[in-house]
Amino acid sequence: IHAHVGSAPEEAGKVSRLRGLGRLGPDVTLVHCSQLDESDLDAITSTRAEVCLTPSTEMTRGVTPPIQALLDRGIRPGLGTDRQGMAPGDMFAQMRSVISIQHARMFDLKLAGKASLPQLMNTRDVIRFATIEGARVAGLDETTGSIEPGKAADLILLRTDRPNIHPINDPIGAVVRGMDSSNVD
Repeated sequence: IHAHVGSAPEEAGKVSRLRGLGRLGPDVTLVHCSQLDESDLDAITSTRAEVCLTPSTEMTRGVTPPIQALLDRGIRPGLGTDRQGMAPGDMFAQMRSVISIQHARMFDLKLAGKASLPQLMNTRDVIRFATIEGARVAGLDETTGSIEPGKAADLILLRTDRPNIHPINDPIGAVVRGMDSSNVD
């Protein structure tokens, strides 16, 4: 079951109510989740519901995906694109968005004098959100999302001879921070 929820402030508390009705569990993937309250996030955690973030779409609406709140609860989100008319429809843009949002938020807190901040996400975390975690929240991780024996494998080759990723000091960082659809060969 995939449901869009938490796109508007009036949706706060909706996920908690779904838990109370017995309608939330590991077979449910919630998309967006940007306007949820603490009780909603607790409901997601306790029922092991899945979350798919669409960071570029959220930012076009002026809201911030709850990246750190999910990570603090041990929730590993998948990434999606949502409406391509509103935001870029490629995973490169989503990966850049999610890492930029989390880093900017942590830097803001640090500048405000907050101590004991969570670690910054790294590019390996983000590439997992776009691959295996994305497959998992879509219910497809048994067949795709990683390169393993027995799984379906559509491999995409990425060009490294383009100026948008030079110099390549960190190959995974180059994919997350520099590549776009023009690098797909």
